[in-house]
Amino acid sequence: MNTSSGRPPILTPALAADGIILKDGKVLLVKRANPPFRLCWAFPGGFVEIGESTERAVVREVREETGLRTEVMRLVGIYSDPKRDERGHVVSVAYLLTTKGGTLRGADDAKEARWWPIVRLPKLAFDHRKILGDALELEISRSTRTSRYA
Repeated sequence: MNTSSGRPPILTPALAADGIILKDGKVLLVKRANPPFRLCWAFPGGFVEIGESTERAVVREVREETGLRTEVMRLVGIYSDPKRDERGHVVSVAYLLTTKGGTLRGADDAKEARWWPIVRLPKLAFDHRKILGDALELEISRSTRTSRYA
């Protein structure tokens, strides 16, 4: 199949965005309502829509799934292992977010939303345990740098 330019169509991985929100030694997780990992806990997030930036996508997805208004603080990382999602090759861009308001509730693709103590986490979906580790490392590194120069 060719496009109007005569070239084959561009086939690329799907693009998703995940939001990590840390507060008082806890992390916000949602219980997934749909496969894969149905009823498992994960970061709020989802697929980026055409014409949408990953930053806007993560803020939108977090609001849809948790009811919280958020703002992007910083990039945690890009996770591109082709086997991270059984539906196919999905690349996720993960961000640390801060809350700006709203009322916590599970909605949309999330059956439930709640704060979990970082020291007592449930089994996490996808590669979210690795992503959380990277986010925590980033936060520790940032706070160490900040305190050094305070």
